[in-house]
Amino acid sequence: MAIRAVCFDFDGLMFNTEHVFYDAAEVLLGRRQIPMSKGAMDSMLGRRPPESFYSLVSYLGIDEDPLELLAESRLIFADLLDGRLQPMPGLFELLDHVEHLQLPKGVATSSPREYLDELLDRYGLKDRFAVTLTAEDVTHGKPHPEIYLTAASRMGVTAPEMLVLEDSQTGTKAGVSAGACVVSVPHDHTADHCFEGAAHIASGLDDPRIRTLLAG
Repeated sequence: MAIRAVCFDFDGLMFNTEHVFYDAAEVLLGRRQIPMSKGAMDSMLGRRPPESFYSLVSYLGIDEDPLELLAESRLIFADLLDGRLQPMPGLFELLDHVEHLQLPKGVATSSPREYLDELLDRYGLKDRFAVTLTAEDVTHGKPHPEIYLTAASRMGVTAPEMLVLEDSQTGTKAGVSAGACVVSVPHDHTADHCFEGAAHIASGLDDPRIRTLLAG
């Protein structure tokens, strides 16, 4: 089926924020003499923030309030972000290409609205998306398909007509469950994730296969 819209995940897909988050979590757990690990990161990736920290506490088996850990982590993350935030390679070129094709674009993220808007504004990107959906806009977070079904509806297409770009197993499962055409774009922290159901596992946002799919 021809692609008539494109929906981007945000963290780890458009920007390197998952890398910054790993560093923040390393500081957070280091204060408690707990080593940060890939398993801990995997337990959190792709989920809405409260769900991520409940999952982390469960994974580590520690006696901590997940919401207090979340609040502390956000302060650490904010301190690190300015010096480390970078767009993922190929992002702006892909956005330009999608606009050249005159396809509507959306963002569907598990992160909060205020955070998404702030980072999009830093790079003048907010007005380039027809739809932005965040943690507050859905009842069920990823891997539930709700956010991608909503994104397709708001862009006036069916899910199979929408290309979803995701970096994690959790997000890929959400897109696949929605019935979208999913391209998974792993990074260092997700390279060994299961991307079952994805139409393609890309080497980056500049992978030629993405443009091939967009061309039908």
